[in-house]
Formats: sequence, structure tokens, C-alpha cells
Amino acid sequence: MAKIKTISAREILNSKGEPTIETTVILSDGAVGISSVPSGTSIGKYEALELRDNDEKRFEGKGVLNAVNNVQKYIFPAISGMEASNLSVVDKKLIELDGTSNKQKLGANSILSVSIAVAKAAAKSSVLPTFLYLREFTKKEAEIKVPTPSFNILNGGKHGDGNIDFQEFLAIPASSKTYSEGLMHGINVYSSLKKTIQQNNLSTLTGLEGGFSPKLASNQDGLLLIKQAIEAINLRLGFDMFIGLDPAANEFYLEGNYRIKDKATALSSKELIEFYTMLNSQYHLLYLEDGLAEDDWGGWQELYTTMSKDTLIVGDDLIASNPFRLQEAIQKNTIGGVVIKPNQIGTVIEALAVCEMAKQAGLKVTVSHRSGETTDDFIADFAVAAGADYVKFGAPVRGERVAKYNRLLAIEKQIASL
Repeated sequence: MAKIKTISAREILNSKGEPTIETTVILSDGAVGISSVPSGTSIGKYEALELRDNDEKRFEGKGVLNAVNNVQKYIFPAISGMEASNLSVVDKKLIELDGTSNKQKLGANSILSVSIAVAKAAAKSSVLPTFLYLREFTKKEAEIKVPTPSFNILNGGKHGDGNIDFQEFLAIPASSKTYSEGLMHGINVYSSLKKTIQQNNLSTLTGLEGGFSPKLASNQDGLLLIKQAIEAINLRLGFDMFIGLDPAANEFYLEGNYRIKDKATALSSKELIEFYTMLNSQYHLLYLEDGLAEDDWGGWQELYTTMSKDTLIVGDDLIASNPFRLQEAIQKNTIGGVVIKPNQIGTVIEALAVCEMAKQAGLKVTVSHRSGETTDDFIADFAVAAGADYVKFGAPVRGERVAKYNRLLAIEKQIASL
């Protein structure tokens, strides 16, 4: 079996023009795996630590030369000569080498870049597509399928220019459609939204994930634009296409209350839930992610009780791909779904394990990119291997987003031929 022969790392740029780490792993049989890791913009406090240099002379302190050094000086000597095919053993060694609960010693970016690169190299060595190789580390009862795409077609909050509060307005095709059909519908809605925005004499400049970011008077105006865009191309809202929201409520939560443009006064958790309920009655919300702040457990319980019959209530910042947070959320009966982002936890095997834990609890799984992305398409293979129900890769535009959607097209074809 092929062993880890060499590992090198370097500093590159992500889609926000900020540094990230790229790692190359070469095995004894010549197989090569190259990975580059993403970076979040709205970051939950329960995420694993992304190591930055904090040297203000370089990239405003956002350089990752220390992370690069950790790969080459500490990680490579520790895993050199290990069997690449057994990723769970490699990842366990990486976790032990760091020795902290949140990867703060070596950095989740350092560790994940190696974990992914080893996985890719091992897949090549075994002459398997990465998604099939990764399935060796999952419970394989379910059929292999391509998840339903959720397109972030209108960006607000930290992903836009800050004019509206809610971070992501999602267009989600019906899960009964094939992936390629859903992708086509998503692109059609995106194009229709551009025309709708122009007809309203608004700007079609885009946010961090490629969604439009017009200056709107309220969050509800964003939903109305998407509804009009869907109906303009004769798709049926609530049948062919659905709307989802990721408000990222941490960002407008202050001193126990929520402040949004739609309301003149600050809202309690109960009042914000009433607002979401009103939106659901008008726009058939299929999906609501991070509707409340990450420590507002009482609010989450009420949100789930109130809306879960109609809407998938999903935790992202609430969980941060952390098994302990996920267990607490399950015990408190607060969510119907969870977002999984490998860089929130730091290794491929840990991320797969959290997916399995969520599925065992009957939750829907959304596998997500980050706003600061690279053209690495690994997350698409990961999503299929994990048996995810949904993926979030941003708008269906821009190279770093489209790379993932295109990879899923290739996987769809590969699955058909199995």
C-alpha cells in the first residue's frame, strides 16, 4: 500500500483575496493530492481555530505562514511513512498531534489541508473517485445520490454590503428533480432575479458568494424579489422552487434582543419567531438556518416547536460541526437539520462522523462551502460520500462556486454508470 512520502505547503489566495493554505501530498506510488482550504466570514464561536499570523505588515495580519510552517515542520514528520489509505488513522494522528479541543495549537486550516490532501492522494492511489473512497469511512446503507443544491442568490449581512440583515436568501429546487435539472432551474432563477432587480431600478452588484446585493428597505423586500423572479419564468413557488433563509442571527443579536430593518424596535426571540412565521405564510419557507443566535437555546426550542411542521429548522453557528454541540441540540429538541463544514472541525473523518451522528438522529444534512472559497472541489465529493440532503455552494456563478457545481455534474454522471 502507498505510504505518505512528501508533504509541502504554501500560502495562496482565496476568493476574498485573503491568504489561505494549499498543501500537496505525494505518496510512495507517485499519487498526488492537492488541497486548499476555505475560510468563513461570519464565524461561530464554537468553530475550530483558523490559524492566522497576526502580522499587520502582511495582509492586514491575515497571512498563514505559521500554518504553512506547521504543516512542514510538525505535521509531515509525524505522519511521514504512514499508510495513506487508512485516513481514519492519519486523522487520529493529526488530532493527537494538535492535542487541543479546537485545533488551536496547529490550526484547523493546517490540519484540514493535510487531511484533505491525503484523502485525495489515497483515492488516486486506489483508482477510485474521491466520493467512493470516502464512503469507505461511512455507514453505506443509503444509496449514493447527489444532494439537492441550495443557491444563495441574494446576499445580505456580512456577505453583502450590509444593507439588509439576513445573510443568505436561498433558491432551492424541488428534491424530486435530478441534480442537473435543479442546477438548470437555479441558474434560470438567478438570471430572472437579475432582470427583476433591474426592473426595480436597483443595483445588480454582487456579494461574497455571487448573489446579488441590492440596497433594499427591508429583508422582506428580498423575499419578494425572489418570489417575483421565480414566477416570472413560470416556475411554481412551493412546488418547483422553494425559498430558504440563513439570517445568521448572531450578527444582529445584541444584549438579548434582535434588531432588523423590518421592525422599528428591537425584537425578543418570541417576536422574531412571529416574524418568521409571517414570512413563512407568504413565501413557503422550506429552510430556515440560524434563525436565532448560537446561545439562545430557549428561543431555538420555541422556533422548532412553532415552525418545524412546515419548515426545516437548521443549525449552523449553533452547532459549528461540533459533536458536543450537536448532541446538546438533539437533546434539547431544537433542530431538524444541521450544516456541516469540514473547516469548522478540522479533519475529514471528524466531519464525516458528525454527518453520521446527525443522520442517526434523523436530521437532514446540509454540506456547505464557506464565503472565502478556493477552486478546490473536494467539498462536492465529501457531500456525496456523506449522503448529504442539501449542498450550499453559493450562487451558480464565479469560478470557486461553479467548480463545485460542475464537480457534482461529473459525479451525477459517474453514479449513473455504477
